[in-house]
Amino acid sequence: MAEFILIPGGWYGGWVFEEVERPLLESGHIVRSVTLSGLGEQAAPAANLSTHVAETVDHLKAADRPVVLCGHSYGGMVITGAADAVPEKVKALVYLDAYVPADGDSTWSLTTLRFREMFLAGAAENGYACAPPAGLDPRCRAHPIGAFLQAARLNGAWKRIARKIYVGAHGWEGSPFLDLFKRLQRDPEWTTLSLDCGHSIPRLAPGRAVEVLLAAAE
Repeated sequence: MAEFILIPGGWYGGWVFEEVERPLLESGHIVRSVTLSGLGEQAAPAANLSTHVAETVDHLKAADRPVVLCGHSYGGMVITGAADAVPEKVKALVYLDAYVPADGDSTWSLTTLRFREMFLAGAAENGYACAPPAGLDPRCRAHPIGAFLQAARLNGAWKRIARKIYVGAHGWEGSPFLDLFKRLQRDPEWTTLSLDCGHSIPRLAPGRAVEVLLAAAE
């Protein structure tokens, strides 16, 4: 039996992993699909990256064994920070088309002009909550803008986790992750996998995500 903690991307709650979580649970594994502060039914305008990292650290500390920690998109910022804080609680890191920050990086600094403009447009109404872009699932919620703007503070401990896997989604235009994927392909400390699908791997390729997570747990 393995234990998995799944962190969603911007605007999404833990429900985005429904089709990933189900087969893992049916196989007898423990799965926590996390809805971060401000992304559920209760607004949390003051939440930021530190808030989300601290919440994830709490889940890691509550685990009975080292876990496979997975993040999609913005969730890569969160899992990196959490793994950096308690690396002994992480067996493997799995990034699903996600940001991988260095110390001092933010989602804002790592993304492209297209997404910065999207963040600004989303936060134009009140300045603190970034509304979901048009066309997303109606369960999506406004994302606290501070979570996109705040810089990661890392000491590098997360890099000592032996198993680090990056899954790139290469079936959509305008991805801000292409250069990152190419760089990690050349890094012997990383395993990389390319999928021909859109950005939302948990919804568009849940079966492949399950395969990667199970392989990471072996």
